Amino acid sequence: MSAPLDRLVAEADAALADVDAVLASDEDRRAAASARGPEPVHVCYVPADRVSATTAQAWGTAALEALDTWSGLVGDVGEDLPAVLPRVRRVLGSCPVADLRADLEDGYGHRGDDVEDADAAHAGAAVAAVLAGERAPWRAGPRVKSMEAATRRRGLRSWALFLDAFLDAGGDPGRLRVTLPKVSAPEQVAAFVAACASLETSRGLDPIPVEIQVETPRAVLTGVTSLIDAAGGRCAGLHYGTYDYSAALGIAPDQQRADHPAAEHAKAVLQVAGAALGVPVCDGSSALLPVGSASDVLEAWRAQARIVRRALELGIGQGWDMHPGNVPIRLAVVHAVHRAGAPRAVERLRAYREGAASGVLDEPATERALVAFLRRGLACGALDADEVAGLA
Repeated sequence: MSAPLDRLVAEADAALADVDAVLASDEDRRAAASARGPEPVHVCYVPADRVSATTAQAWGTAALEALDTWSGLVGDVGEDLPAVLPRVRRVLGSCPVADLRADLEDGYGHRGDDVEDADAAHAGAAVAAVLAGERAPWRAGPRVKSMEAATRRRGLRSWALFLDAFLDAGGDPGRLRVTLPKVSAPEQVAAFVAACASLETSRGLDPIPVEIQVETPRAVLTGVTSLIDAAGGRCAGLHYGTYDYSAALGIAPDQQRADHPAAEHAKAVLQVAGAALGVPVCDGSSALLPVGSASDVLEAWRAQARIVRRALELGIGQGWDMHPGNVPIRLAVVHAVHRAGAPRAVERLRAYREGAASGVLDEPATERALVAFLRRGLACGALDADEVAGLA
C-alpha cells in the first residue's frame, strides 16, 4: 500500500503546487492582518483646509458638548445605550478621533491649483501636529483625488505636497496612510502605488499603506481581489463609498444609505475578498448630521445607531464619521454590543479551551472569532482587561 500511496500523494502535490502556494500566501496575509490587531472603530473625515493641530481635541470637545446637550435622547436611540455613556465619555476624553483623514477629494472639492497646493501642504503639517498632540488618533493621512484622467495630476501633486509637509513637520510615517478613492481598475491602483514608491524612495521611507475606496460598480465587477493584488502587499483597507456607489446604481437620494440592500451586496463582495487576503473593510457614513432641533438630532442619531449596529451584525467594525456629533452614538452602540456579548463570549471561550460543556458546539474557527470579538472590545474601550480573564 505504501508505494502506491506515495505515488498518489506525489502526483497530487505536483498538481496542486500552484494552489498550495496561493493558499500559503493568503494565510501569510491573514496572519499579518491578525498580528496588527483590531482596526479603530471609525475614520473621521475633515476637509483638508479645516484640519489643524487641534482637530482631535476640537472633535472631542464638540462630541462631549453634543452628548451633554442631548443626553436625554440617548435612551430613545437605544435602551441599552445610557448604561455605557460613562465609557463613551472616557474615550471622548482620551481619543475621540481614532483615525483621521484630511480630505482632498469630495469633501474638499475642486479649487484653483494654487489654493489646493497651499491646502495640501497645510494639511500635511497639521496632520503631523495632530499625531504629536493631545488626544491623538491612532493614525492619520489624506484622501487624495482619484487616478481617473480628469483628477490624476491633481491627486498625485497634492499627495506629494502633503507628504513633504508632513515629513518636514516631523510627522511619524509609521502612523501614516493614504486613501485612494473612486478605484475602478487594478491598473489605477498599480499606478498609484508606483507613484507612492517613487515618493518613498526620494525620502527614504518604508511603504506607506494604501486604502482602496470602492464606490464604482466597475470596481465590484472587475474583482476586488485584483485591486488588492495590484497594491503589491500594501493594501490596508477596503472602504465602501456609500453615496457615489448608490448614485451610480440609480438609487434615489432618500434611499442612499449604508444599510440599503445594494450597499450590503457591495460590502459582502468586499468582505469576501478582504477575508481571503487579510484586508479589513470599512463601512460608509450617515448623511444625516445631528444638528438643529431635538427631533433633528434624534433622527440623525437613530440613523447612525441603525447603520452601526447593522455593520457590526455583518462583521464590519469600522465606519466613517463626518461630524463630531455622531461619534458619541457610534461609540455607544459599539460599546453596548461588546458589553452585551462579552460575558457569553468569555464563557464559551473558557469552556472550549478547557474542554468543558458550554451548550454550544464550538470549533477552532469559532475560537478565533471569539478572541477577535473580545480584542475589539478591549481596543475600543468597551471592555476592561479583567473582564476577559486573560483569554484574549
